Amino acid sequence: MNSLDLARWQFGLTTLLHFAIVGISIGLVIHVAVMQTRWQRTGDEKWLRLTRFYGKLMLLSFAVGVLTGILQTFQFGMNWSRFSAYVGDVFGAPLALEGLGAFFVEAVFLGLWMFGWGRLPRRLHLACLWIVAGAAVLSAYAILVANTWMQHPTGYELVDGKAQLTNVLPVLFNVNLGLTVAHVLFGALLAGTLIVLAVACVQLLRGRDVEIFQPVVAMAVKVGLVAALGAATFGHFQGMLAMEQQPMKMAAAEALYETESPAGLSLFALGGLRSDPGELLFDVKLPVALSVLNSFSFDSTVRGIDELQAAAEERYGPGDYTPVVGLMYWSFRAMVGSGTALIGLMALGVWLLWRGTLFRSRRFMQAAVAAAALPFVAQAGGWILREGGRQPWIVEGLLRTDVANSPNVGVWVVGLSLAGYLAFYGIAFFFAGRVAVHEIAEGLEGEHTVDAAAEGSARRSSSDLALTY
Repeated sequence: MNSLDLARWQFGLTTLLHFAIVGISIGLVIHVAVMQTRWQRTGDEKWLRLTRFYGKLMLLSFAVGVLTGILQTFQFGMNWSRFSAYVGDVFGAPLALEGLGAFFVEAVFLGLWMFGWGRLPRRLHLACLWIVAGAAVLSAYAILVANTWMQHPTGYELVDGKAQLTNVLPVLFNVNLGLTVAHVLFGALLAGTLIVLAVACVQLLRGRDVEIFQPVVAMAVKVGLVAALGAATFGHFQGMLAMEQQPMKMAAAEALYETESPAGLSLFALGGLRSDPGELLFDVKLPVALSVLNSFSFDSTVRGIDELQAAAEERYGPGDYTPVVGLMYWSFRAMVGSGTALIGLMALGVWLLWRGTLFRSRRFMQAAVAAAALPFVAQAGGWILREGGRQPWIVEGLLRTDVANSPNVGVWVVGLSLAGYLAFYGIAFFFAGRVAVHEIAEGLEGEHTVDAAAEGSARRSSSDLALTY
């Protein structure tokens, strides 16, 4: 491997690990905010105990997300300086929104929520958590603005070989971005929901606090079904748009070499993991299905890799413009397969809840615990397809990946930094996992502990708070 290969491995691995935590954080903060809202409205002590219990897992996810996210950004100056210089004018606005706006607000109000138990008035304390949830969503939106521009550049002109922003509105508001944000947020909600569901099922399987965790499971299967269907729906329309804007990516995801009209949907294919694996060993297809899915038409044409490669050579000059087909094919199926399995699991949970047998089904609860890994498989598959399918471009049609890395950075430098990154991430995940397992094993706080916190929060008025500070 050369320094470019190692830099790509480093950014790919750290991105997958970081965004897995981001998804948990967004999903958990929404669930914890809903639990605290239910306590605020009903006064039911069980929702307070659940808020404080799941709040610990939420805070842990935010801590790991901050650690991994800050470290990840160092790569832009270290390994990708030419890319940073090329897109710096365009990325300034969304990254400032994410760093100075969303992240700052998120940190301040999360601190107020964390240390505000028994000190802030209850409504103000709850408002802090909802502000954190809004800031987390805004942070994800800002990052997706930058990433979506890399997929489909708009609102720019090239000046002295660099992209210069000319109109911020097409960058901040467009159909591509809207579909991406909706897909990612529903996926994040699904990831958080599976964590909430799995932890609740663990407690029920152990016979602990059954009356408290049963409503959590009932809520989680309903929210999970909505989130899974939402992610699948927006993901499908996102794929339809990608057929127009990035047809090579979608052709690679189907291992479709020859243009077909109508096109069949590949169910299972085997070939080499290269840009051009040659003849596929075999390819089982569902006739016409790809045309129907992509354009709701029984006779639409789907362009194949060979035709798209020829068109790219004619437009950009000689070169290989095909991503790694095998990787794109299986990452797409990892995403779709995991998402479909989660839709089925959540639908089964809702059906069992409707029948009144959900809490007697140990098999469902065991399956729910095992399924907690599926959202991360789906996220990894989706991000690999989104980023890998764009290759050889780091900015679609404008900047190639092989000219975007930092010059004069040797293999050993990148290799050592890669080892350091992975070691740091491994330590962070190891200790976070140990803390999470310990908190789950400990279970809910005692009634007297949360009662004291609730009474303290209720007694404090705004004037009391002002005198305190």
